[in-house]
Amino acid sequence: MTQQGLITQDGLPPPQRRWAIATVALAIFLTVVDQTIVNVALPTIAADLNVEASSSVWIVNAYQVAIMLSLLPLSAVGDIFGYKRVYLAGLALFGIASLGCALAPSLLALTWMRVMQGLGAAGVMSVNMALVRFIHPINRLGHGIGINAVIIAVSAAAGPTIASSILAFAPWPWLFAIKVPIAIIAIAIGFYALPETPRATHPFDVVSAILSTITFGTLIAFLDGFSHPTPPMLIAAELALTLSAGFVLYRRQLRMVLPLLPVDLLRIPMFTLSISTSICSFLAQTLAFIALPFHLQAIGYSAVDIGLLMTPWPIATAIFAPISGKLSDRYPAGLLGLLGLAAFAAGLAALAILSERTGMSDVAWRMAIAGAGFGLYQSPNNRTIQASAPRTRSGGASGMQAMARLLGQTVGAALTALIFARFLRGAMVAVWFATGFAVIGAAVSALRLTDLPRPKD
Repeated sequence: MTQQGLITQDGLPPPQRRWAIATVALAIFLTVVDQTIVNVALPTIAADLNVEASSSVWIVNAYQVAIMLSLLPLSAVGDIFGYKRVYLAGLALFGIASLGCALAPSLLALTWMRVMQGLGAAGVMSVNMALVRFIHPINRLGHGIGINAVIIAVSAAAGPTIASSILAFAPWPWLFAIKVPIAIIAIAIGFYALPETPRATHPFDVVSAILSTITFGTLIAFLDGFSHPTPPMLIAAELALTLSAGFVLYRRQLRMVLPLLPVDLLRIPMFTLSISTSICSFLAQTLAFIALPFHLQAIGYSAVDIGLLMTPWPIATAIFAPISGKLSDRYPAGLLGLLGLAAFAAGLAALAILSERTGMSDVAWRMAIAGAGFGLYQSPNNRTIQASAPRTRSGGASGMQAMARLLGQTVGAALTALIFARFLRGAMVAVWFATGFAVIGAAVSALRLTDLPRPKD
């Protein structure tokens, strides 16, 4: 297929599209489940490797840090070498690293393999939405993004159950080994089904990649400093390095035609407002996800009860995400985002006022409202992030979308730790903070209802 043909093609033909969707579904399942499945197994892994719980946390942190540091550079690599190549290379590295995790004899070896896994997952996440944009016709893009949202919600909900099921019959290395054949199947299908996409002609900007790594690496260290006792001078130094490296990176990107940090896309009002909405929503979601189990425990529910009570949230998200995906092909994301995040905020506020007299059914419907609101907002917002950027900048848009999610989650986790340390009833306060950020997200989403200029494709 010619380069011009790649640009003008509106989605894949139906048979190939179905196989491409299957590849994306498997890849999303692997990377999302990996973030939740390991959390459940941490105590088991720590005991087996004979390490302290505080040290075992690096099994999770190494994965998250590797993803965040490499997302933007890999999205730029996708623009240059093609999204399909980066996607399949990321899947291959993820599969190899999963085997390495299964065979790891020590915490150090496991941590390094988790770093490799994170880099592989970043290869998938950085260009995932860019590929979705080329897989689906433009008039069905919202539907395609809705499918993604369902897979993410179901995978996140299934992670703890899958982990518990595997650990009931096999040792923890099987948590990683089981992913290897799935990765192989996804790669095999992907070679056939994933679309070839146009490639940029500019060289990879190594200096900007280094500056990006320093900026986001020190930002993570700065935020992490609030979750445990850290010398104030060290926190100040991390903040200073984050701001200085970020400023130099920003100034450098202004001179680039196709920047690694997509400041060109941030000049598009619709894109910037959608990214800001995403950060607020995931910040609120992370605050709530961390705080609600403690909040429910404080009013008398057991661990088993809490697991059941949290279930309506992802189920409601999985139900409403494809519905809102279809609606986003007909109605503006600003309106759907406003309604969804308003419902999300209402559900969170209802959860914040729980008391010892609240029955399980009352908790369940509040969880369902929060999940339904998040599902109603998410697909239209993701669609708008992609649709508001030119097709030639799909990689940058996809990378920024994933970065917005991770930034919201990282700041949300740090803010939760700070609230827990500063307030007596920290869990309840954190849920109120989550409500506030959901309200801010709704307000930002509403700004998209004004007449904003659209970019040329």
